[in-house]
Amino acid sequence: MYTLIDGKKIASEIKKEITDEVEKLKSEGKKVPHLAAILVGNDGSSQTYVANKVKDCNEVGFRSTLIRFEEDIHESVLLDKISEFNNNKDIDGFIVQLPLPGHISENKVIESIDPSKDADGFHPVNLGRMVIGLPGFLPATPYGIVELIKRYKIETSGKNCVVIGRSNIVGRPVSILLSQKGMDATVTVVHSRTKNLNKIVREADIIIAALGSPAFVKSDMVKEGAVVIDVGTTRIDAPETKAGWRLAGDVDFDNVAPKCSFISPVPGGVGPMTRVSLLKNTMIAAKSKR
Repeated sequence: MYTLIDGKKIASEIKKEITDEVEKLKSEGKKVPHLAAILVGNDGSSQTYVANKVKDCNEVGFRSTLIRFEEDIHESVLLDKISEFNNNKDIDGFIVQLPLPGHISENKVIESIDPSKDADGFHPVNLGRMVIGLPGFLPATPYGIVELIKRYKIETSGKNCVVIGRSNIVGRPVSILLSQKGMDATVTVVHSRTKNLNKIVREADIIIAALGSPAFVKSDMVKEGAVVIDVGTTRIDAPETKAGWRLAGDVDFDNVAPKCSFISPVPGGVGPMTRVSLLKNTMIAAKSKR
């Protein structure tokens, strides 16, 4: 029987820890952390995600700011707002919600964020510090994945870990974190050009599926006793639901789960951990200023 990796439960525990820290700061007369977000356009997933981030801030006692722009905003206007946030001493950390409309350069936006306020952990300075093991802000989703693994006491040392997907937001950074001292996994990254992908995945002790393709990982790709962490969150049509859609993961959960020792669901697995990692990064940013 598999153990369900409950991201909601772990995120709730971490929020309690952060709430206690905020209360301590208040009792000492210190500034409450402030997390800001910029949302461009009307992407449904992004709107839901940012709304949840505001809710998370309220839950733990953080201050929060949300700035919205229309889809057709000029890139220079967005960069000006980022510069304003960089120079606002009251804002400890902030994010620009991705994806952005096609006419805006995501790399230019990411690089324009002050690395000391980079709550998402996407800035090249923070990614570089992560690669060589220096303190910095870790990318939120990989940070959340590693935290889940640690809190469920899943053994990684010497284990064969396969990461499916090579994005700069999840695949690459999580592969680096899992191979570092302390985690000590042997990591393989597979992607759309990988030959014998199914065979490589089938040999994994730990599978991190982060490619954004619903139900890509099938039962015959997973060995008995494997740990499977599903990062996928694709909206698919579901007329039977009130919203008319539902979130689908990268793993064919119903058929894969019986073979696993641990498996994370979608929703309720990695998603809540990504959001709580933003809070953790913002807390670190706020405390580093003191």
